[in-house]
Amino acid sequence: MYKDLLPIGSVVLLKGGQRKLMITGRIITDEKMQEIYDYVGVIYPVGVTGEGEQYFFNRDGIDSIYFIGFQDGEELTFRSEVLDQLGELTIKDGQIVPVEE
Repeated sequence: MYKDLLPIGSVVLLKGGQRKLMITGRIITDEKMQEIYDYVGVIYPVGVTGEGEQYFFNRDGIDSIYFIGFQDGEELTFRSEVLDQLGELTIKDGQIVPVEE
């Protein structure tokens, strides 16, 4: 379910978007919405300049990829041992946890 997520530092444009975003996190929840998103990002090249400047989105919302972030052995191991192995997730008591079968 979370296989092939882009690495941190990737720069994308969302469908209908006017500004590029740089991915700063993966598999994250927005406390207000209580939903799990594939990514969180900030406006590129500005970054964070104040509160409320993080954008939560899913991979199906990406229109274009401008840059794929840094990938070394650590990233590849994290991807294969953690991200690629994740099944369905849910939010329980404010935490992202695997769905119990």
